Amino acid sequence: MNSILDKEPVKRAEKSIKEFDPSLKIVCLEQTARTAQDAATALGCNVGAIVKSLLFSTGENFVLCLVSGDKRCSLNKLKKILDEKDVSMANPDDVKKITGYTIGGVSPVGHLSKLKIYIDTNLERFTKVIDGVDGNQIKLYVHKPEGLESKVPGILHIHGGGMSILKASNPNYIRWRDDLASTGLVVVGVEFRNVAGELGSHPFPAGLNDCSSALQWMFDNKEKLGVSKIIVSGESGGGNLTLATTLKAKKDKKLFQIDGVYAQCPYISNEYHRSINNLPSLVENDGYFLNVKDMAVMATAYDGVDSKNPLAWPLFATTEDLTGLPPHVISVNELDPLRDEGLLYYKKLLIAGVDASSITINGTVHAGDMIFIKVTPKIYRSSLMHINNFANSL
Repeated sequence: MNSILDKEPVKRAEKSIKEFDPSLKIVCLEQTARTAQDAATALGCNVGAIVKSLLFSTGENFVLCLVSGDKRCSLNKLKKILDEKDVSMANPDDVKKITGYTIGGVSPVGHLSKLKIYIDTNLERFTKVIDGVDGNQIKLYVHKPEGLESKVPGILHIHGGGMSILKASNPNYIRWRDDLASTGLVVVGVEFRNVAGELGSHPFPAGLNDCSSALQWMFDNKEKLGVSKIIVSGESGGGNLTLATTLKAKKDKKLFQIDGVYAQCPYISNEYHRSINNLPSLVENDGYFLNVKDMAVMATAYDGVDSKNPLAWPLFATTEDLTGLPPHVISVNELDPLRDEGLLYYKKLLIAGVDASSITINGTVHAGDMIFIKVTPKIYRSSLMHINNFANSL
């Protein structure tokens, strides 16, 4: 390993890094990382945090593009940015001559020639690790919009999965947060503990505690993040935790931290094991993408079959619990078994005097407006902009 660190190209990169920040150091991997994913796996980070250094030729000149590891560099977009018709990847000999590195190992710094560098704005995403109230550590994924010059609304995004599965680093959730940020919002995703995830088995209230810790961090860092207000938002199980985080904030006398709430297709009733209830959509839409029996299993694992704790199942919140909450939007999907519990929660908000609105997205299954981007791109975009418009209306 030491022989690698002693090589001239590595020394050159290290010199540039140290000039920028003396505390930074070169990390030598045990195995060769041939792809951005290999490097991310070895470092234990998201592939989006890996920088790909790509050299392009414009015929007479060269430019370097620093691209997020989970993105591709579009030649057509690059041609427009450079106002050049002839742009292509530099050949291996030119890469070695201009940068001093071989293809596959080009550093973003320490080049032999002075280069104009273009940086992918997706690299403004970063990961922050904070301490949780249970002595655990929580990863937060921060996404910022391009060209942020003034404060904008911030979204604390809580992913779905019935409080039992999935994770914030899943590609679909990275894309959703990226796309939300592209509308002009700062977005923070929470890697909270759940019942059957990679972080171990953590039923209620572990995930809720993590979301509350994330909210506290976001509130404490509003200035650094460039955030003017905070909206808590999530879908499905994340919709549950969105509403529960708000209820917990009121209970903890921290409701001032939240300016708005946007819950999509919330999973909040714990009525999934009962044959008789006042939620017709659990019957009429059972089997459309979601199966009620499966939801009953997840609900039991989360906080027990008979739980009526509103912090675990917000539909059990009383009028007193809901009074004084910030503005809410409850979004539901027409063909979702969870449709009616979302609408019932909306009615309870109105009874409690909360400034609330609801939206039913017709013709879609559970979370269909954010999952099936290729099939329903207009609906996907509409949901993004509805969240943006709500955030900016507060």
